[in-house]
Amino acid sequence: MSSSSLASTQAERDALFSRFSLNQQTVKQWSLPALVAGCTQAGVRGVGLWRAPVQEYGVAAAARLVRDAGVTVTSLCRGGFFTAIDPKERAEALADNRTAIEEAATLGTDTLVLVSGGLPPGSRDLHGARERVADALGELVPHAADAGVRLAIEPLHPMYAADRCVVSTLAQALALAERFPAERVGVVVDTYHLWWDDTVGSQIGRAGAGGRIAAFQLADWVTPLPAGVLLGRGQLGDGAIDLRWFLEQVDAAGYRGPVEVEIFNPVLWERPGAEVLAEVVERFTTHVMHTR
Repeated sequence: MSSSSLASTQAERDALFSRFSLNQQTVKQWSLPALVAGCTQAGVRGVGLWRAPVQEYGVAAAARLVRDAGVTVTSLCRGGFFTAIDPKERAEALADNRTAIEEAATLGTDTLVLVSGGLPPGSRDLHGARERVADALGELVPHAADAGVRLAIEPLHPMYAADRCVVSTLAQALALAERFPAERVGVVVDTYHLWWDDTVGSQIGRAGAGGRIAAFQLADWVTPLPAGVLLGRGQLGDGAIDLRWFLEQVDAAGYRGPVEVEIFNPVLWERPGAEVLAEVVERFTTHVMHTR
């Protein structure tokens, strides 16, 4: 390989690593100041934040913290839970999502991740639940537009459909998003939730063609699944997912945004945060950045 080819490869790798973002849940053991300090020390310039720890620290204070450190908030999680039938519960959910939109704007991120919500108790009406998601989006889009925030629908693995998210595939997420302007409603491509779907490649292409990819998140799928599957995401490279393939697909679809590592795993949370971050960066380099 020529020196110019080597330089080009290194430049490409540097460009890709500049897109790397660490989701707060991956190092849940870290406080918000520790997260920002640890990422800064490791040369990581992007973080995905969660509302509860941000609210605990103070939204305005959190915004100052990341801004002063030169760290970019790549997403805020989460809004959503739109499927309630009871009018009071529905109104409360919409009010909470308006607050989430304002929090995202204060933090300087234009991406609010939405988990749609599961079936209401006693209901088996998936179609009706998804239509209530669409109705809620319609009510929230004007507020999000005023705040400069994009609503990002995240499809979750079908095992969550009953109690957490009635949107299970990228196609279902796009069917909802495409009712609204692309700059207002997009979708999240999360490897953990979508790796099993043999249509995901074509749906990523569809999302890219429409300018709908709002966020891209990485975690691996490991077996056997733990008892609490919500907390069973694997470290990059430990499971069944071709992570590099997903990156190639979103890049081919025109996505050039952050590549956010979001791993819910109590084993990682028991370890020192700096050690976990260093391992995540090493795995990202090996299993995502490597060329075929």
